[in-house]
Amino acid sequence: MKRQLILEDGTIFVGEAIGSEKETTGEMIFNTSMTGYQEIISDPSNYGQIIVFGFPQIGNYGINRDDFESIQPVIKGVIIREAADYPSNWRSNMSLGEFLEAKDIPGITGIDTRKLIRLIRTKGAMKGVMCGFGESVETHLSRLQAVEHLPDQVKQVSTIKPFPAPGRGSNVIVVDFGLKHGVLRELTKRGCDVKVVPYRSSADEILTLQPDGVILSNGPGNPEHVPEATEMIADIQGKVPLFAIGLGHQLFALANGCQTQKMFVGHRGGSYPVKDLATGKVVFTSQNHGYEVVKDSVNESKMMITHTELNSGSIEGLSHRNYAAFSVQFDPEGAPGSEDAKYLFDQFLKVMEDHKRKADDHAEKN
Repeated sequence: MKRQLILEDGTIFVGEAIGSEKETTGEMIFNTSMTGYQEIISDPSNYGQIIVFGFPQIGNYGINRDDFESIQPVIKGVIIREAADYPSNWRSNMSLGEFLEAKDIPGITGIDTRKLIRLIRTKGAMKGVMCGFGESVETHLSRLQAVEHLPDQVKQVSTIKPFPAPGRGSNVIVVDFGLKHGVLRELTKRGCDVKVVPYRSSADEILTLQPDGVILSNGPGNPEHVPEATEMIADIQGKVPLFAIGLGHQLFALANGCQTQKMFVGHRGGSYPVKDLATGKVVFTSQNHGYEVVKDSVNESKMMITHTELNSGSIEGLSHRNYAAFSVQFDPEGAPGSEDAKYLFDQFLKVMEDHKRKADDHAEKN
């Protein structure tokens, strides 16, 4: 069955339908990863977006039970050059097409994704609609002009109630702005006793749980649309160690007087080189964000830039000069890879241990 993609600039692509038959509208983004399509599709940070995959064949190892980053994907659609109908992998439970149909996600295959990505790179992020072949282009273009990006995207993906991932180690509170399961996997591997709380949790509610440390998770949308989170961060930093990831990094920056801005096309892929400015070490990172911290807005007497992306020079990490609090823009859990930055979870555990030791020593002296 034929399906067409109409962009807000009037460009039309025609391909074959895959997955759900419903019409869908969303922000067009592209991801350059060669593998990891299951993690990308199920990443809550992609809420409301239509994902264009840059790699020409997607689905060749199928869908398995282990690699989900959320239970229910929240993307609007996928666009693929060629979808593998018959995956080959011992872990595969179903094909990509079967999965998209089961999750009611529409898609298009057989279009020139290189041309589409070049168009997005030239004109920037834009809206698009996937609809039936032959439907009125003028009607859909007028509808696209009226579509606005939702201001409450985090609300759509954050947990409603707190829930635990029990362990015997450090008591870590994770504030869920659109949490990827990979973050939980890395914490439970290290024996942490994890409690996940909603994004609107107050500082008092979090501190009542007596955390050894707090993680601010990744998530979708504009960080300026979550003002309650910046208030909470300002209240808890300095009281407990803080580690912020993705959207959490941007919120941490806002809470400390920095500014954020929407990027022209965003960073989405699995091989972005990031330099640790303290050590000079370069790691390849997985990234998925459309907003960034404005470099000139960082008050370097209060905040220290710790990581930068080598291609664009954008800020990839921050650290507070007075508190045990730091952040990174990329995905340190490497889901999908690279896994070069997993050491940051070990670093956070050490920060929590040092903070607890200092608190115990202070209590003994007094």
